[in-house]
Amino acid sequence: MGGSLRTIKEISSGGVVYRKQKGVAEVALIRVRDRWCLPKGHVEEGEGTQETALREVREETGLEGKAVAKLGDITYWYTNKTKEGETIRIFKRVYFYLIRCLKGDVRRHDEEVEEACWLPIEEAIKRLSYPTERRMVRQAVILLQGRRSRRRASVARRA
Repeated sequence: MGGSLRTIKEISSGGVVYRKQKGVAEVALIRVRDRWCLPKGHVEEGEGTQETALREVREETGLEGKAVAKLGDITYWYTNKTKEGETIRIFKRVYFYLIRCLKGDVRRHDEEVEEACWLPIEEAIKRLSYPTERRMVRQAVILLQGRRSRRRASVARRA
């Protein structure tokens, strides 16, 4: 058995869920198999990437939110085995959205997640297991700072 492996393309979507708690911006992280990551999952038939992000956030964190911006996407390769034992290469693209938390409780996450919690953004960046996901949270920080300064400018203009 030589040659190249069969390649499968997968598309997923997820979110950087944020809230303000006593003036501190926090994001929700999940822990799966001792890895801290952002909530994300497969785009299902007939679903858009934004819909998927909101659904996966709800399932994996117990939180409902509103997508306020697209953050970007990450790509990576990995290998896996099919049910028949064939080794395949998987090319995965994950789209991420900035999601403002509207309601919910991180204790209401689904069973595939070991833990979901809120962390101050800087601590969340340190805790995340994957550099690409840390980059998405840093992108969220930039967008949130931009939104805050635009809001202040708008208030100042009205004064």
